[in-house]
Amino acid sequence: MPTEIKISRKLTNQLLHLAQLSPSLEICGLIGIQDDSSLHCYPINNVAEHPQQQFLLDASQQIAAMSKMRESNQELFAIYHSHPTAPALPSSEDLALSAYPAALYLIISLNTKGILEMRGFRINQDSAQEISLTLGHDG
Repeated sequence: MPTEIKISRKLTNQLLHLAQLSPSLEICGLIGIQDDSSLHCYPINNVAEHPQQQFLLDASQQIAAMSKMRESNQELFAIYHSHPTAPALPSSEDLALSAYPAALYLIISLNTKGILEMRGFRINQDSAQEISLTLGHDG
């Protein structure tokens, strides 16, 4: 399992922009990968009861995104969400609710002044291993 993953600047900017559009609510979605390099973002509505502190992917939109990935020969690469007021670290709820151990979990924090933070983790059975993210060329 790699300990470093390259994320394109285009995707990074897209995720940070989505988080900034809803600074008080957790945003969430899926990222598909094609040919081990091309990443595609699928924003999904957060239907959690308390979207300021948690996220829950809208089930019908998640199914539609997964279907679109399959049709486009993509695999699930990452699940992303934001933390409006918390650091970019998995919460106990993030750990407990993680259901895709093969996926990268990207967490965007708006908690820092003027600096957006995004970190990646592999989450498996209530434990998280940080994966180093490097910015790559747009792909």
